[in-house]
Amino acid sequence: MMMCFRKMLSLLTVSALFLVGASGCSAALESQAQNEKLDIICVSFAEYDWTKEILGEHIQDVNLVYLLENGMDLHNYQPSAKDMIQISGCDLFVYTGGESGSWVDDMFRTETPSAGMHVIRLMDALQDSVKTEEYKEGMQTDLEHDHDHTESETPEYDEHVWLSIRNAGKICDVICQNLCELDAVHAQDYQHNLENYQAELHNLDQEFIRMTEQSSVKTLIFGDRFPFRYFMDDYGMDYYAAFTGCSSDTEASFETIVFLAEKVNELQAEAIFKIENSSDSLAESIISSTEQKNQKILCLNSMQSVTAQEIADGASYLSIMQENRDTLSEVLH
Repeated sequence: MMMCFRKMLSLLTVSALFLVGASGCSAALESQAQNEKLDIICVSFAEYDWTKEILGEHIQDVNLVYLLENGMDLHNYQPSAKDMIQISGCDLFVYTGGESGSWVDDMFRTETPSAGMHVIRLMDALQDSVKTEEYKEGMQTDLEHDHDHTESETPEYDEHVWLSIRNAGKICDVICQNLCELDAVHAQDYQHNLENYQAELHNLDQEFIRMTEQSSVKTLIFGDRFPFRYFMDDYGMDYYAAFTGCSSDTEASFETIVFLAEKVNELQAEAIFKIENSSDSLAESIISSTEQKNQKILCLNSMQSVTAQEIADGASYLSIMQENRDTLSEVLH
């Protein structure tokens, strides 16, 4: 019921924003016609950074917008009227899809993308590589979901596709293809930038392969939401977690805490993991319920709320994944 209400609210919000923005759309399109620069809008950080890398020096020749630059979590974002006007007149729009992108799907059901607009939905670009959302043993049930699915129900897909370096490579191919179609004059440069970036992604992927293959640790414990399924599957790792990646829950039941504590004891885990911007409180509760009570709390960055200031300070997709590598190296030995 709650999920249905949220989807209805999202649809009503999008419809209302289109009414608000309609008067400004023609002006925005007219302004675009007078502006030779491409207008590119990316909802979340990873797709923004990939696009920036492929543009290279030609980033000066485009208007590249990152909608979540204020650090709002991807799952909580709803577009403003200004955002809607920008999107309606852009040349390339990139978004993830999934539950957090339902407002976009509603928008395009209400308003067909303008002629010539290129739209990249990451989950469509990956096709068969997209996985259904997974509910592991001991995981807290999200009250907004009914997990007793029937065959007639639409499956829920895990939208955190960017946390797989291999998915990143596939998506970068699609972004480059669209940039080349929109700006054929610089297509060779985009292809060259893509090749260089793909080499960096490959090298980092190989580092993760070596680290995970050489480690005796094959299972991690998350006292938090778990958005890293694609990453873990890439390297043959297993996990136990308190919540799914998109869960709205913040407090775990006594049963979940005890289950995870028992897994820590069983696996002799040295650390409990959490994601960025999360409290340590759940991890601390799990640790206090273990036998040793001396586990570390380590943070992995899922890139769901990277700010413009962090980007200005040097944050990139590769740098954050390298930080995650360094964090994992503390336990994967």
